[in-house]
Amino acid sequence: MKTDPNLDTYAAVDLGSNSFHMLVARREHGELRVLDRIKEMVRLGGGLDSEGNLDPVVKENALLCLSRFGQRLRGIPASNIRAVGTQTFRRLKNSGKFLAASEQALGGPVDIIAGREEARLIYMGVTQWVTGDQQKQLVIDIGGGSTELVIGEGFNPIQMESMQFGCVSVTNRFFSDGKVNSRRLDQARRAVLAELQEIQSIYRRTGWQTAVGSSGTIRSAAEICQTNGWSENIITSEALEQLRLKALSFDTTAEIAIDGLSERRQPVFIGGLAILLACFESLGLKELVVSPFALREGLLHDLLGRLEHRDPRD
Repeated sequence: MKTDPNLDTYAAVDLGSNSFHMLVARREHGELRVLDRIKEMVRLGGGLDSEGNLDPVVKENALLCLSRFGQRLRGIPASNIRAVGTQTFRRLKNSGKFLAASEQALGGPVDIIAGREEARLIYMGVTQWVTGDQQKQLVIDIGGGSTELVIGEGFNPIQMESMQFGCVSVTNRFFSDGKVNSRRLDQARRAVLAELQEIQSIYRRTGWQTAVGSSGTIRSAAEICQTNGWSENIITSEALEQLRLKALSFDTTAEIAIDGLSERRQPVFIGGLAILLACFESLGLKELVVSPFALREGLLHDLLGRLEHRDPRD
């Protein structure tokens, strides 16, 4: 008799503040082979007001997205699936009602994880990309509602921090009317710098050999820099300055049309850029290599390790 392939299929669902991601993979010969990567720009964080209330239209779009995810997950054992909510879920007023509706739409439980756990999973995901490299590395992940910064050596995180600044939240706070100018970008950058001041000395003292960036804002910035010939496969401080000047040549967020920047990323890119500028300045970065892996890959490998009662990094 043939074995049900779904028994060896695993899924990770990352419900971020800007995008919802789903990663489905099958274990074959001891390795995970990706079957599906699905991403939808839900902009959950953009629908949240200052009191934590969620816009009804954004809520409806989020639940519809989760219903589509749920259809793809049908047949996969519940024990092989893990879904997590991040910063916007943490900020929601009356989060219990939305969480219950989300779980019903998805067809399974959703864990709301703390910022440090998010940082740990991101680091685990990035280390799948740089497997075998035992040097000390700094990992920066700019999400929609938060930014995670981790220093680790090999597979082990040493310092982990989660800042409540993301591309969506910074864009909403400093560019709410869509207008872009150097004064506003500088205000956003300085606000992030103030937050980074608390960890700056600790991180610089700990040190690292390589700085790695992950997730949408950083991948978009790297794509822009490469497309425009400012840097190749990495983000350098010089290329980032070129990107800053280019972004400031537009008057509104809606007009920011830079070669290499997708239309979906465009509305919240300026906020992510402010965070990236602050990270480079505060931590004295000269260049940032870009990882294609992030939270969902870490979530998937962490899930597999839990099911097998072992450390998946081994």
